[in-house]
Amino acid sequence: MLINFLKTGNTIINKSEEDIIEYVLNINSYKAKLEIEVETNKNKNKYVVKQSLEKGNISRQEVLEPSNIAGVITEFDGNNLKIINNNLNLSTTFENYSYVVENKLWINSFIEDYKKSNNSKVTTKENEIILELKNEDGNKYNVYRKLYIDKKTR
Repeated sequence: MLINFLKTGNTIINKSEEDIIEYVLNINSYKAKLEIEVETNKNKNKYVVKQSLEKGNISRQEVLEPSNIAGVITEFDGNNLKIINNNLNLSTTFENYSYVVENKLWINSFIEDYKKSNNSKVTTKENEIILELKNEDGNKYNVYRKLYIDKKTR
C-alpha cells in the first residue's frame, strides 16, 4: 500500500528533512488528502480520500475517488464508528467499536506502527521524504507500507 500524504495547514516548507520527519512522527491532529494505491497479485486500485484527526481522537475520512464510492464517510470518536453514504442517504453507527485502531489507512496508525517497528527506514528524493516500514504482525496481505511526504506542501 502506498500513501501520499499531502499536508495542509501549518507550513513545513523550508524545514530540514529531520525537522519534517520529527513533525510528522509527532502529529496529534491533521487534515490531509491521501492518494492510496492498493496493489495485489491480480490488480492495482487507486483511491483518493480526505482524512482528518482532531485532538480528542475524532477521526474522519471521506472517499473522493473512485466515483462509485465517492461520498462515503467514516467517522470514529474513540468509541463509536459511523458510516455515512451520502449518495444513498444512509447512515449506520456501530457502538463500542474497537477495531478501527487497526485500520492501516490512517496516518496516525502508520505513525504508531512506524515508531514501534524494527523494520522502518527513511529515504529521500528531490521533493519528497519516504517513510517505509515492513509490518511484523504476520499478515501476509499487508507487509509493506510507505508514507510519502511532499517537502514543498503547505
